[in-house]
Amino acid sequence: MAIDQEDNPVNQQSPSKAAVAGTAQPGRSLTDGSVSGHLTRLTGFMLLGFVAVMGANLMESLYIGRVGTLELAALGFTFPLVMTLQGMTMGLGIGASSVVARSIGASDWSSARRVITHSFLLVMLFVMVVALMVLGLLESMFTLLGADQSAKALAVEYMKIWLVGLPFFAIAMVGSSLMRAAGDAIKPSYLMTVSALIQVVLGPPLIFGGLGFDALGLTGAALAFVVARFIGFLMYGYYVYRDQLLIFSLKGFVGSSRAILHVGLPAIAANLISPISLTVVTRLLAGHGTAVVAGVSVASRIETMLAMVMWALSMSVAPFVGQNWGAKRFARVQTALRVANVFALVWGAAAFLALYFIGPMVIGWVNDDPDVIQAATTYLLIVPLGMGLMGVVANSTSTFNALGQPGPPLTISVMQMLFLSVPLALLGNYLLGYQGIFIGGVVSLVITASIAAGWLRVTIRQRTKQTDN
Repeated sequence: MAIDQEDNPVNQQSPSKAAVAGTAQPGRSLTDGSVSGHLTRLTGFMLLGFVAVMGANLMESLYIGRVGTLELAALGFTFPLVMTLQGMTMGLGIGASSVVARSIGASDWSSARRVITHSFLLVMLFVMVVALMVLGLLESMFTLLGADQSAKALAVEYMKIWLVGLPFFAIAMVGSSLMRAAGDAIKPSYLMTVSALIQVVLGPPLIFGGLGFDALGLTGAALAFVVARFIGFLMYGYYVYRDQLLIFSLKGFVGSSRAILHVGLPAIAANLISPISLTVVTRLLAGHGTAVVAGVSVASRIETMLAMVMWALSMSVAPFVGQNWGAKRFARVQTALRVANVFALVWGAAAFLALYFIGPMVIGWVNDDPDVIQAATTYLLIVPLGMGLMGVVANSTSTFNALGQPGPPLTISVMQMLFLSVPLALLGNYLLGYQGIFIGGVVSLVITASIAAGWLRVTIRQRTKQTDN
């Protein structure tokens, strides 16, 4: 998608340098100071928020696991759809934060504020339309995933309520991305943590009954999500307004939207590829029984608790790269990538060892069904082998998006999910059963990480030479 120079907020200079200089500039510049220090600060605060959010998801699994295996399986069937919707929201956030970070790096706060304002409007419109479309397709989607009638009925009721909270979740997620693009690592972490804690606290009385509430089971978990995200939405709105990140003007909305969607639409497409692959994998797992789906649902959430360290790092790489590239500090970009990739590989190895020893014990806390425990344990003995490589891929795609190049991340996602993960999952399932599905996923990460890192290295070298010339 081409973007005209006059419509691209990154290429627009603020109308009055004096006016910009006289305007408060929230956030923090990432173009000076220690590279590792900035990444550590951004990642650390992002990780705190991730721990809270993923911890809330794990607690939701713990709660539902105590309700019953059927309810836990129904929750597992909602995972691909939830990932799809969250991925679409994240794609818009990636597009907006890419434009904002480069504008800030170029000291153009006027354009940054305009894009921030317009991104909220764009996200709200987009998400509400998508939620209404999905609402009418829920039963068909869960049938496609292989859910039986009992699990499908529970999953549909859960998602009907969950979708009410999607617009609030979307605004909060994009708001976090934009705050980080401005170099503010603290408030997004704080707000994510508060929302997650509200969800955890509301869960037990709504799910099991208490404090005047009836026991609502899986429906109660969805209600806890909606209430928590609505409160989070109100908090984000307050801070964005207080920090003067909004301009209350529709002027330039089309240009801002085009700039956001230039990166955002390919990012959405890339994020949608993963749920498509996950849908195929879930369907394959469903062929081995409901207990296997439930086991993988539990194990994947446990794995996520450690993998989120690398997600936090990759999300921190993006604003750092965006600001420094906008300021033409290319050496700092290359240093940041080296630091991030080495850390990802070391952390991945440590995470595998941790899950190897403590994973089975944690699974036993969630569910005592022997078949569920067997499937979950097998998952944790295989899938985390690729965790470090997953971090390398995430760092590479985040950097491409931060540079305003959405094509390579989309290509990488299509290659990994459709041409590697799905065929290898089918082959592994045929040869080794559900264990083979897990092995296929690890092999696909080995290939993808090698290609992504090499491609990014060449791209940065070429673009640096072009800029120097």
